[in-house]
Amino acid sequence: QVQLVESGGGLVQPGGSLRLSCVASGSIFSIYYMGWYRQAPGNQRELVAGITSGGSTNYADSVKGRFTISRDNAKNTVYLQMNSLKPEDTAVYYCKAALTVVAPIQNNYWGQGTQVTVSS
Repeated sequence: QVQLVESGGGLVQPGGSLRLSCVASGSIFSIYYMGWYRQAPGNQRELVAGITSGGSTNYADSVKGRFTISRDNAKNTVYLQMNSLKPEDTAVYYCKAALTVVAPIQNNYWGQGTQVTVSS
């Protein structure tokens, strides 16, 4: 059983910062990719940022220069540091992991989501 648990969401004023965390637990053989996605009401879920086990990252254009993704492979944890937050960043943020329980089969797993609200 694999579980992804996010934390760190909340209410913040425009221009403020938040740090999201996501921990993967369970019978995990290896984690190739971890990423953050978000979904605002009425919108499709979209990629925010992703990072491979080797440290390669990618970001949505809308968050480049403001958000930073990082991971601790030893702790199966991925972080998202969000600075200079804008009202349009308001969404439910989901953690995703592409991982292997039994080699070589790789599957995607999702967390339950954490709400981020940017408002004055």
